[in-house]
Amino acid sequence: MAVLDTDELIIALEKALPEISEEHHAGAQSWDPHAWVPWDKGHNFAFLGGDDWDPAEAALNETAEAAFLALLLTKDNLPSFHRILALHFPVFSDWRELVGVWTAEDNRHAIVLRDYLVVTRCIDPVAAENRRRDHVVAGWKQNEEATAAIGPLDALALLAVHENQCVQFIGRLKEYVDDPDLITILDKIATDDNVQASTFQAFLMAGMVADQEATVLAVDKALREIEHIGDDVADFDAQREFLSDFEDVSTDAAIAAKLADELKLQSVHELSETAEAARQRILAMAAGKA
Repeated sequence: MAVLDTDELIIALEKALPEISEEHHAGAQSWDPHAWVPWDKGHNFAFLGGDDWDPAEAALNETAEAAFLALLLTKDNLPSFHRILALHFPVFSDWRELVGVWTAEDNRHAIVLRDYLVVTRCIDPVAAENRRRDHVVAGWKQNEEATAAIGPLDALALLAVHENQCVQFIGRLKEYVDDPDLITILDKIATDDNVQASTFQAFLMAGMVADQEATVLAVDKALREIEHIGDDVADFDAQREFLSDFEDVSTDAAIAAKLADELKLQSVHELSETAEAARQRILAMAAGKA
């Protein structure tokens, strides 16, 4: 199979846009962040005549607090993920359906999480805001060297892995939650993330048709460079210790297995030596041997 250049690859992937967009809309759920926040549990902060946050108000244990902060900051960093996609799939084109719809859907995750956590005073809002500002300014893969190494299939593979990570992370986080309102919020976010993962996986399947060499290499790269949620947050070592069992080699293996199954990597053949080595690494990770 011929290797496509970037423009040819994007044109080839674009042919799958209508069908994948239709599948995404069929699976996506419509919901409003404000509707799921228990506003009646909140009260004003000192600037408006109320009381500022007090550590005694924190209702989460240290593990749950660290996990929610890591998830919130990941969702806060939406602009970085958006820019990674927009490198190759500009919003002012037929790719708006992928970039724009994903951005709008994922943005509500940070909105609803922050509103819930601040209204219920589960976390220090000042510390969370300071971290948000620092984290978003630093960005995710937002330097010339990092972005230069990301091709269109790399971006799709990165997001397929990331969305699957979020689903697994939320599943673990729910074990530390008692409030049914918060569980509902997490379920809604996980449902979105699962649909989004399927969308990116569908584009990777289209990539296997267009250029299986490049697709296999991109998936291998995304899995080898996987960053667990919270790994890229600065000054987060103390909190990160509480998340040691949220993601590990077993969760990485589950994602690799899902992608290997979706892309039918067991039956792929006629790859170059480099791509075949990448395929074998993916299958080994999926089997828990890497």
